[in-house]
Amino acid sequence: MLHVDVDVILPVLDEARALPWVLGRLPAGYRAVVADNGSTDGSDAIARGLGAAVVGEPRRGFGAACHAGLRAARADVVCFMDCDGSLDPADLPAIAGPVLRGEADLVLGARRADRGAWPPHARLANRVLVWELARRGGPRLEDLGPMRAARREALLDLGIQDRRFGYPLEMVVRAHRRGWRIAEAGVPYRAREGRSKVTGTVRGTVRTVRDMAAVLA
Repeated sequence: MLHVDVDVILPVLDEARALPWVLGRLPAGYRAVVADNGSTDGSDAIARGLGAAVVGEPRRGFGAACHAGLRAARADVVCFMDCDGSLDPADLPAIAGPVLRGEADLVLGARRADRGAWPPHARLANRVLVWELARRGGPRLEDLGPMRAARREALLDLGIQDRRFGYPLEMVVRAHRRGWRIAEAGVPYRAREGRSKVTGTVRGTVRTVRDMAAVLA
């Protein structure tokens, strides 16, 4: 039986409502590394109380939180996952498995969204970015999925520079240029807890597209 030792990096900004559910559904062998990006709702204390490792990242930015979590992680294989309740940690083995078995270098969770879970403007933006990535010679993907897995040291070696919303796309671009084996696996995607600070609003989606377009440029 395959031994599992995986750190799950959870970028967090005011996710007190979702944290108990997310942390409570981590599979055996998966350890939470909460990267708190300046929460004011006690998210960091809740995470510690539930047994998660917590690292603070005062520099605002999704990528800044992700990278702080990556640096704080200790396992050879790491996962990234949104901590808003839209993704189920119980699905992590389907993403981490190919990396643990040496079958892939980077695995992305392609979202299978419940009705109303993925706003149309955010879904459209994702499709455009995926299409543009392929048009520019990148990998042909279904989704720039927020649930993903790879080996920690290899990710650090990529030298990802973006510290905003372009971080996930830059990871894919740099991995592709290094010749990584990139795979996808379908994962359910449900309505998040509370209002999204990223793609739940048109303004948030525009910010995300702007940052990702800068990476493509």
